[in-house]
Amino acid sequence: MAVLAEAIGVPCGSGMFRLALQAVAFSSQEKIAVRVECLKNTFGWSDAEVGVAVCKFPILLKMSKDNLQSKSEFLLSEAELKPAYIAHRSSMLSLSLEGRLRPRYYTLKYLKENGLVKCNRDYYSTLLFSEKAFVDKFICPHKEAAPCLAQDYAAACRGEIPTRYRSA
Repeated sequence: MAVLAEAIGVPCGSGMFRLALQAVAFSSQEKIAVRVECLKNTFGWSDAEVGVAVCKFPILLKMSKDNLQSKSEFLLSEAELKPAYIAHRSSMLSLSLEGRLRPRYYTLKYLKENGLVKCNRDYYSTLLFSEKAFVDKFICPHKEAAPCLAQDYAAACRGEIPTRYRSA
């Protein structure tokens, strides 16, 4: 099992090695190769990008194809992120599409397009905030300039995409 974990690019001394062991547990080399091909096809990653992504987030190999597919469609097509950007931040794939990825993307996009945050604000960094910290930093300061923002963000977290987010 340790050999398989190292074969997917996670060195034995890495902090992610334990997670890599969990990711390859009960999997054959052939099954892992199929998952790697799935990642390459789903995200348009090269072998090197798959190596980076798996090394940073080994549990990626355990995620369902449908889950990965829906996240890749959103991140690549809608959010227009580059495959390499996602590979280097592969832990974002552990986050809920409806509960975090999509609502925070639309909120950040709305804030940028309305000049309420710096245009160079990085999407990934917004994903790292706890829910409370995100609301405190990105929703509350804009109550006057965007009075419906809190309501729209809450709706987006429920899976709805408010009209203001679509037209922003």
